[in-house]
Amino acid sequence: MTAYTATVTVSLKQGVLDPEAETTQQALERLGFELETLRSADRYEVDLDAASAAAAADRAESMAERLLANPTIHDYEVTVTERESGGAEGDETDGAGDETAGSGQATADTGGDDEATGES
Repeated sequence: MTAYTATVTVSLKQGVLDPEAETTQQALERLGFELETLRSADRYEVDLDAASAAAAADRAESMAERLLANPTIHDYEVTVTERESGGAEGDETDGAGDETAGSGQATADTGGDDEATGES
């Protein structure tokens, strides 16, 4: 088994009211920041062991579908990165360039140049 960190980002679908983001946007504008839109999201980081990056992505996606996201109002992204054994926490890459948009998307990054994407 290999150690992975799965990052699940849950956000409201387009068209669903986001009062938290609306209030934050108004406060930012009062502070002089100009922005078109602002959306809020919840991010969950799950450390788990799996046989492959695709298996870790499948498990994290199952978590998102069953508990972390409400499919009626939420979209979610799953990004998986391999953790180094015995390394200090926070040393893994954030995978920010590997994320894909949309509900049910999973991207697995094994730390190298090769990517494995798993979708259900």
